Amino acid sequence: MPDNFHFAYPYMAVLAILPFLVYWLLPSIKNRSTALIYPYFKPSAKVSKQKPKRASYVKKRSWVASFLMYIIWLLLIVAMASPELVGKPEKKIKTSRNFLILADLSFSMANTDWFIDQKRVTRWAAVKNIMQDFIVKRESDKMGLIFFASNAYIQAPFTTDLETVKTMLDEADVGMAGQMTNIGKAIVKGMDMFERDTIPNKVILLLTDGVDSGMDILPLDAANMAKKDSTIIYTIGIGDPGSSSSDLDERTLTEISELTQGKYFRAKDAEELEKIYAELEKLEPVEYEEESFTPKTLLYYYPLGIALILGFALVFINNLIVIFKRLTAS
Repeated sequence: MPDNFHFAYPYMAVLAILPFLVYWLLPSIKNRSTALIYPYFKPSAKVSKQKPKRASYVKKRSWVASFLMYIIWLLLIVAMASPELVGKPEKKIKTSRNFLILADLSFSMANTDWFIDQKRVTRWAAVKNIMQDFIVKRESDKMGLIFFASNAYIQAPFTTDLETVKTMLDEADVGMAGQMTNIGKAIVKGMDMFERDTIPNKVILLLTDGVDSGMDILPLDAANMAKKDSTIIYTIGIGDPGSSSSDLDERTLTEISELTQGKYFRAKDAEELEKIYAELEKLEPVEYEEESFTPKTLLYYYPLGIALILGFALVFINNLIVIFKRLTAS
């Protein structure tokens, strides 16, 4: 018997003695037979030398039938005890927070100064390629996706279907949200998404390669709104601020992250961005339920099925015996 075999209700075993208790404690069922009583009954019986039988009798059952019925009873007890194979405990993934990605799709993300597998690609293609793996690993989070440039647009509302978020990310391209970089408007749009959801833990990942050019709301004002709403913002600066092709505003991104208890990262290339995602997984780890889930395979239907088969077989055999007796009597 395997080590992982158990009975959910082992105390059902006490029912095994129930048939014996019934047999010992309860009186036998007496069957009545037809009787003929007339004057001079006893003298007639004495003359014919026949011994009168009782008007009632206890029907005797063969030991084979009694044995089979007890086996059926034991099988029913085994089924009621619920035999099962218990697997190794597994931790349940717990949906613990809303994780929102704010991705910059301004025209500067089309610069081809990044490399993947020694091939020159655009900044956005590299970011998208690495971000897809990051999204799929966030099993414990409800993920949302906002693209921004001149304006901010919700690409994917908060969902646990991470494959859908990954697909929506893959379909996006530079220029979809305009030409400029409006960081403040993107954060405000994110805060609006958080208000529509009930999960209290809120995290924003902001990726951009430029300086804020919006006039509606300043990035630090938007970050103050996030702080009041207990939202953490991690910022990632894309590109090298020392390069002539970069206008990355590291100071603003650092202030946004510090203001909201987050952290600022700078990604000069695809390899460095991968390391940043690994660091983010440590800062915001996947959370599991405290109670573990133990997979179980129920086996009660095996003894129950055998008991039913034996029961039908016993009824069939008894009917055959009755038919045989009638045929021989006739």
